[in-house]
Amino acid sequence: MPLQNRVDPWGQLHAVAALGTLLGNRGIIHNPTREIVAQWRTKAWITCRLAWKGWRRTVMRPGSWTELFFLDEATAFAAGHRPCAVCRRARFSEFKTAWLAANPALTSSATPRVTEIDNILHAERTRRGGGKVTYVEELADVPDGAMIELDAAAYLIWGRQLRKWSFHGYSQGEPIRLSQQRVHVLTPASIVRMFRTGFRPGVHDSA
Repeated sequence: MPLQNRVDPWGQLHAVAALGTLLGNRGIIHNPTREIVAQWRTKAWITCRLAWKGWRRTVMRPGSWTELFFLDEATAFAAGHRPCAVCRRARFSEFKTAWLAANPALTSSATPRVTEIDNILHAERTRRGGGKVTYVEELADVPDGAMIELDAAAYLIWGRQLRKWSFHGYSQGEPIRLSQQRVHVLTPASIVRMFRTGFRPGVHDSA
C-alpha cells in the first residue's frame, strides 16, 4: 500500500503510487506505524532532490523527518514549499534573491534570515486548523507557473494555457478564454509576485 506522503497543490497529503520528481520535508509528521498524524511540525517547508550524495533513507523511519513527494516544483510552490538550502543550494539562492526582489515590503531588512521568509510563507499557505489559504484574482493577471482552482480541480498556468494537474502529470493545455474570470489562486501570493518578475518553477515533462 502506498504511504500517505504525496502532496497536492492544496498542500494536502495522499496515498497514491505516483512518486514525483522532488522530495520534501515538514518535520516529523508520522507515527511509528508510518501514519500521518500532523500536517506539519516546522514552518520550514522545503523541497529536496530525490537523490543526493548517495544518501539512502528508509521512508518514514521512526523518529526521523517524514519524506514527502511532489509531481514537480510548480506543485511544491503551490503547496507553499521552497527549495532546500542544503541539497538544492543553487536553486535556493535563486529563489531567495528573486523572492526578496519581488517582495521588498514584507521583510524587516534587505537580508533577512530564511526563517523570516518561512514565517511569511506559512501565513500565506495555511489557516488555523489546517485549511489552505487562497486569494481571488482575475485569471488574466495570474502569471505562468502559478496554480489556480477551477471546479474543485487544480490547474497550472503555463504558456498562457490552463493545464489540469494530477499526481501523474498535466493534461493538454487549453487556451485561457475568459481572461476576466476571477479565480482562486492556490500558489502563495508572495511566490506569485516572484513569478511575475520572471522566475519560473520547474514543471513536469507533461507540461
